Amino acid sequence: MSEEISAGDNATANATNSAGGQAGFQALLNLAVQCRRHARGLPAQVDITPHWSGIGFELLGRRFVAPLGEVSEMLEVPPYTRLPGVQSWVKGVANVRGRLLPVCDLAVYLGDRLHSPRKQQRILILEDHDLYTGLLVEKVFGMQHFPVDSFGTAANSPARAEPYVDGCYRHQDVEWLVFSPARLAQDHNFLNAAGN
Repeated sequence: MSEEISAGDNATANATNSAGGQAGFQALLNLAVQCRRHARGLPAQVDITPHWSGIGFELLGRRFVAPLGEVSEMLEVPPYTRLPGVQSWVKGVANVRGRLLPVCDLAVYLGDRLHSPRKQQRILILEDHDLYTGLLVEKVFGMQHFPVDSFGTAANSPARAEPYVDGCYRHQDVEWLVFSPARLAQDHNFLNAAGN
């Protein structure tokens, strides 16, 4: 007798599940249709222009930008100790977090002088293999981003800076000369800091 009851209960449960399953499935279909009807479209695809990034700085009355991978950090000018018997563009040596950092005045190296107040001047640190040195510049503008299609030849870069300039980016009517500290670090004249 219990087998008959359980067989009947299974038949009733199957009929209920079948009817309930159809209703549930139909409700899900209706919900999917409503979602599609009220869904917003995907945003329009916009062409993204690739950008080149570097560290912007001012020197010799011009704006320069150094590739990100060639400047390891930027600092306010730390106190430094002058050294005897060195080139005029070597300002001295500073202790930066326990490391001795030679401080080089880039403007004097390039045949001019710094024109900005000391409070605005900054150090760009180059760290390339055995070379660890700081370049004293007039101002630092931080990270700059330029559309790659705005790159061109530098119209009038300062003559002494030309060996280290790789072209320029033009942005909002300003020419940013691409300065290569890595190329400067390979220059024999720069590496020869001893006085004449």
